[in-house]
Amino acid sequence: MPIPKPNTDESRQDFITRCMGDDTMASEYTDSDQRLAVCTSEYDSNKEDSIQNDEKHIRAVEETDDSYIIEFGKSKPDSEETVDETASKEEADKESIEIKSSIKAYHDEDEDKDYGTFEGYGSVFGNKDLGNDVIERGAFLKSLKRRKPQNVKLLYQHKSDMPIGVFDEIKEDDHGLVVKGRLALKTQAGAEAYELLKMGALDGLSIGFRVNPKEVSYDKRGNKRIIKEVDLMEVSLVTFPMNPQATVRSVKGEEISIREWENGMRDAFSLSRSEAKMAAKAVTDAFGQRDVDTNAELVDAIKNLTLTLKS
Repeated sequence: MPIPKPNTDESRQDFITRCMGDDTMASEYTDSDQRLAVCTSEYDSNKEDSIQNDEKHIRAVEETDDSYIIEFGKSKPDSEETVDETASKEEADKESIEIKSSIKAYHDEDEDKDYGTFEGYGSVFGNKDLGNDVIERGAFLKSLKRRKPQNVKLLYQHKSDMPIGVFDEIKEDDHGLVVKGRLALKTQAGAEAYELLKMGALDGLSIGFRVNPKEVSYDKRGNKRIIKEVDLMEVSLVTFPMNPQATVRSVKGEEISIREWENGMRDAFSLSRSEAKMAAKAVTDAFGQRDVDTNAELVDAIKNLTLTLKS
């Protein structure tokens, strides 16, 4: 792993700042104290003979929620200076810099199984909701160009302090705003929402948005506000959606996974591991076509086997 090297005329302060903010260093040494020690050691090993009397040294490192603050100061004064003179001189010599840090989540493909997926309509076009709003087709297009799906918050009951997952896809179709999201099952709220979705106890979707005043009109006769452009901020899973037609249409993860098929077949039919893997793949592939009517008997047989394994 390459460690940054100090340049010929680079001061300790400048090098430490550059080294601490280096992306490779930040990923390799996540602990700021450890990273600081490595950067300091690297500078000292390359600059032993170049430290000047007026060079500033690190006094302290303070870590905040989104940054770390490094305090520099000059070398200690001579012993003949008085205490008051020393204190005032140190205050004058002190200098602090603040470096913003970013939080990056480590992604492990093995953890994908811990996320429950769902999809549905966050909004339906041309339908007057309970607040007398009607959103027209195309209202989300500009917003979706500016903001990626992952940047539209997935919340629970519109609570800004309760994110429960992320959106992988948000788009318009002829019917409305299609959303596909993943719930974080390792969080309490995400796991609870997922269970409620699978039971059907929770199936509403509701959007949080800002309206462009120039793209709004009022129909007094129909008692409705017609919205032609919105800035989409968040989509929430809710118990009672403002638009009753905005609902979750499917929840994935209810069916037996290929690994569950494999384990179930090994237990039920005393198959070897390799045999169970082959059988599990064949059944999973066939079961994925259960909506096709060309092989109804196979579909029925697989459904019966599913019930047997579940019981």
